[in-house]
Amino acid sequence: MKVCIRKRLFIIFILLIAVSRNLIAQSDVIIIEGQIKDAQNKERIANAAITVKGTAVGTVSNSEGEFILKIPKDINAKYFTVSHISYLTKTISVNENAGAKKTILLEPQVIQLGGVNVLKADPKEVVLKAYEKIKKNYSLNPNMMKGFYRESIRQRRDYISITEAVVDIYKLAYDDPRFDQVSIFKGRKGVNVKKADTLNVMLQGGPAVLLYLDVAKNPEIGIELINWENYHFRFLDFVTIDDKHNYVIEFAPARKLDYPLYFGKIYIQQDNLAITRAEFSMDISDLEKATRLFIVKKPQGMIFVPTGTNYLVTYKEQDGKYFLNYLKIELKFKSDWKRKLFRNNYTVISEMAITDRREVDVAKIPGAERFKPNMIMSREVGAFYDEDFWGKDNIIEPEEAIEKAIRRITKKMEQQ
Repeated sequence: MKVCIRKRLFIIFILLIAVSRNLIAQSDVIIIEGQIKDAQNKERIANAAITVKGTAVGTVSNSEGEFILKIPKDINAKYFTVSHISYLTKTISVNENAGAKKTILLEPQVIQLGGVNVLKADPKEVVLKAYEKIKKNYSLNPNMMKGFYRESIRQRRDYISITEAVVDIYKLAYDDPRFDQVSIFKGRKGVNVKKADTLNVMLQGGPAVLLYLDVAKNPEIGIELINWENYHFRFLDFVTIDDKHNYVIEFAPARKLDYPLYFGKIYIQQDNLAITRAEFSMDISDLEKATRLFIVKKPQGMIFVPTGTNYLVTYKEQDGKYFLNYLKIELKFKSDWKRKLFRNNYTVISEMAITDRREVDVAKIPGAERFKPNMIMSREVGAFYDEDFWGKDNIIEPEEAIEKAIRRITKKMEQQ
């Protein structure tokens, strides 16, 4: 089953292309709002992990470094942490930072190689040992997770579709070969397809497909680094993640197969060999192979050309085990019509942050409620309207461009 998914569906967007003519309920939560920047150059830091200390409650910063963290009052939180690759983790008081928006500065961490055990082993062996230690480093108990999911489709600079949802995830044990289960708790969408637009681009699979990106749980699909003979490996660098040294190992295709391989970097914690992060892209040099993977349906006469893919998965350690923290996929492509003067560039982004987790009251998601890989999120949720829609649920704070798009789409729908 996983081999089939690897060749046809894996962690990529399946696109259906068809012809088509801050108010928050604050009574029971503490609100922490801020922007994360580099302490030296003041650049904004995207995808930083913001976590209530000692819990699984958290969120991530958006592409502009901004975040909003909603902390339930009944957990009596005293501190939250902010962390990012190659920066010192910062611990911050909850009570002293509630209310007004804060700027949080992270200090870059420079690794002194004299304090690092530089491996002389083959980097391939390090990767294989990391996979051998999956059962030790990751949970062997099922978990219930809550996540915030967002997908956006942009035509050139204009957002034509934004879909968001709070989702429930039944996360199976890391020694269980079955796929995780996900359901929609609540969601909303906004679509801004003009009558003059020729294409209506939709994303199939949503959070169900995004969960395949968990490279620690799904080693036999996607990048398939355990099939080491398909890749070249080399040590690239050392970085810190959550104040711990990590090896950065670069990988690239070593052979041609009947499906595309990947190139990128995998981050492995030095002491316990836990996989903490992976970032990679699909080798789309063979456009015919790549195109077959992405497209399920398109109009006759339309030419689809993928121009770039990016994937990111991060993990967060708690009580000696590593848990899924953030997932993101980005696909860029251009479309054209045979014998017609029509061309458009599209960017599709799908991302999900894990905002809470528990190991009690864990239950499978009933089959009828599951979001399945062949479903389209924008068909399963209602339209943007309610300003207080998310309530006390943690989300990924939308960047300014998405906020403007949401306001524009909402205004347009109100006028209809």
